[in-house]
Amino acid sequence: MKLRAGVRDRLSTVRFVTDDESHIEVNQEVAKATGAAAILVAVCPAKVYSIRPDGSVGCEFAACLECGTCLAVAPEGSLTWHYPRGGFGVEYRQG
Repeated sequence: MKLRAGVRDRLSTVRFVTDDESHIEVNQEVAKATGAAAILVAVCPAKVYSIRPDGSVGCEFAACLECGTCLAVAPEGSLTWHYPRGGFGVEYRQG
């Protein structure tokens, strides 16, 4: 019986082609007013989001797995998200 690879092993097969343009924009005013930072930090499996000392939301878009979880849970107006430009982003491989 073959055992399934762990999450780390499976993610090691993912290819990232990073862009210099972010595909994620955080509306800092709305994020602060709605507490979006804590929500985004809690749900993002790639740890893309962080809370900066001034309370704003940090975003390391190059680490994004493009799962869309942040967009699904972010308070309305706090986040703009789209897939990266063609040729950039995540390329999943079965491994």
